[in-house]
Parts: sequence; structure tokens; C-alpha cells
Amino acid sequence: MAAAPPIVLVDEERRALARIVAASSSQVRMVERARIVLGAADGHSVARICEELGCSHATVAKWRARFVRDRLAGLVDAPRSGRSLTHGPQVRALLIAKACTRPPDTGSGQRRERWTHRELAGEVGMSESQAHVILSRADIKPHRTEQWIMTDFDRPEFEARAAEVCGLYLDPPAGALVLSIDEKTSIQARGLARPDSLPAPGKPARRDYEYTRNGTMNLFGALRVHSGQTHAMTSVTRNRFDLIRFLEEIDETIAPVAGQQIIAIMDNLSTHTSKDVQAWLQAHPRWRFVFTPTHASWLNQIEIVFSIMHRRLLRHGHFDSPADLAEQMLAFVETHNQTAKPFNWTYTGKVLTA
Repeated sequence: MAAAPPIVLVDEERRALARIVAASSSQVRMVERARIVLGAADGHSVARICEELGCSHATVAKWRARFVRDRLAGLVDAPRSGRSLTHGPQVRALLIAKACTRPPDTGSGQRRERWTHRELAGEVGMSESQAHVILSRADIKPHRTEQWIMTDFDRPEFEARAAEVCGLYLDPPAGALVLSIDEKTSIQARGLARPDSLPAPGKPARRDYEYTRNGTMNLFGALRVHSGQTHAMTSVTRNRFDLIRFLEEIDETIAPVAGQQIIAIMDNLSTHTSKDVQAWLQAHPRWRFVFTPTHASWLNQIEIVFSIMHRRLLRHGHFDSPADLAEQMLAFVETHNQTAKPFNWTYTGKVLTA
């Protein structure tokens, strides 16, 4: 076969084609077309491209010509007419309108929250598959529900409150001790229903799906933000008196220093703002609480410690009793403290804008 004249690419086109070839999400046919154009741009003959890609001369010629005519847009499949619509615009509009409503109660009075595709199809007189296709093209998913929550994120004071917390992480007052305090509640002491099977070559460890419920335990944690050390206390209950007991434990471990301020970053849980806790705070003037914005506990660094504990201990651990769970969590904190370092916090609290 005669060598076809090469294709000349601008840098932007070559980068776009290279991204298509490299991306694992690219369609196979798009990768083939991109490689055809890149081969032609590198001066390869049609015969060589056919041999390297395992495609026909007609395929190479077609996509070379399409690229020369329309450039990158020419590599996309042209729209096809397809078969005529089975259901007209009125039926489709009725289907979409019904999918955007709440279904009526059943004859027995049971409330229903979401339609199924089969129910919607029956309401307008079409097949379930047709209803699914029409709603998918309209980007309507009646079977799905997304949850949302009220936060302070869109309020003017959010940025100021978040910036105050982040400022304590990044640039605390001179001599201040910054603590990040929270509770991890109702941690289940899951026990093994049957012994685990250990891993072997070509065979992962196995654990019975069933487990025994051996009670729950709560964990109070206080991270010393600028040293990485964590103080922990376990408790069967989680109330204001447990919090005060935990604060007393921490206070006893901190030697009095003239003028030193202890700043505790906490969320807005009701036990943190109770009258008894406020009275304790007034009786300990070196302490000060700084609260994160509502539903912004991700600003509290102790959550990172809890996440590490969950991944390394709780997710795959098994515990015979709440006392065993408590002992293991405290042992984990003690071990973690031996190598703990401050977290590299970079968020300043400033809300990003487009």
C-alpha cells in the first residue's frame, strides 16, 4: 500500500489524542481512532498502522479522512436516526411529570415515598424498560434519594468561625495549649461467631459473616494539636458528667503554668454547652472552649485520630466484652502516641469561590 501523506497536529490536538489513549475510561473505538491519527501524524504508512492496530485499510482511511475534514470532532460517532419513538411527547411528558411526584397511598393506607419504574410504566401504559430509558434520558431517577443537612456553610459567620478554628491550628496564641476534643459513641464490641481462617498463598483470610453482639462502649478523645499526643478515656455512658470527668482527667495531666491558656476545640453537642459544663468552665479559668460551626465536625482534628483507630483497630477487630473493647482502644492510643506527630493542617477556613 502506498504511504498516505502525514497529518500535521497542533500541540493541543496531540495532547488531547494522547489523553484519550492513556485514559483507562476511554472507549476502545476512541482509543483506536486516536492511535490511527497519531500514527499518521508520526509519518507511518497506512499498512504499518493496520499492522500495529490490527484493523483494516478501510478503517484507517476512514478515520484519517474524518480527522482531516473535522479534526478532533470528526473522531466522534455521527448521530444516527434510530428507530422512531414508540411513545409520543404527551405520554413521555406524563411519565416525567408523574416521576416528579410522590406516589399515592396504598388501599390499606400505607404511605409510599418513591415510585418504581414498573409502577410508573403501568400508570402511563408502557413497558418498564421503556419507562427506564425515557427517564434515564431525562436524567430523572425516581428510585434514588439524596440526603442533605442544614449547615452553617452558606451563612456569613461560617467563614469567621472556621477561620478561628484553623487559626488555632496554624498560628495559636503564644504559650497556649490547643486541644481537639470529641467523643466516639456507641462503638460495638463485636465478637467472632466462629474463628477466623488465616490467609494462605492464593487465599485471603476469611471471617464468618455472623458476629456476636457483646455490648457497646464510648470513647472520649483529646488531641494535643501541636504535639500529636492523644488523651483518651472510655465510658459506658456519654453525658455531661462523663465529659466533666474527662476534662478533670486532662486538667490533672497539665501542670499549672503562669498565664497559660488551654483552648479546647469542640462541636456543638448539647452536653458540651450544658449548665454543669459551663459551671466547670467558670471554675477553671485557664480553660476556654471554641466551637466548630454546626455540622462541621470535619474541622475537628480529633476526628482524624478516630478515623485512624477505626481503620487499624475497630474495622477488623473482635472484642469479647465492652471491657475488652475499652482495653484495646486505650492500648491503641498508647501505642499510637509513641510515634504520633502533629497533622499537617493546610485548610485556613476560607471558603473557596469560583
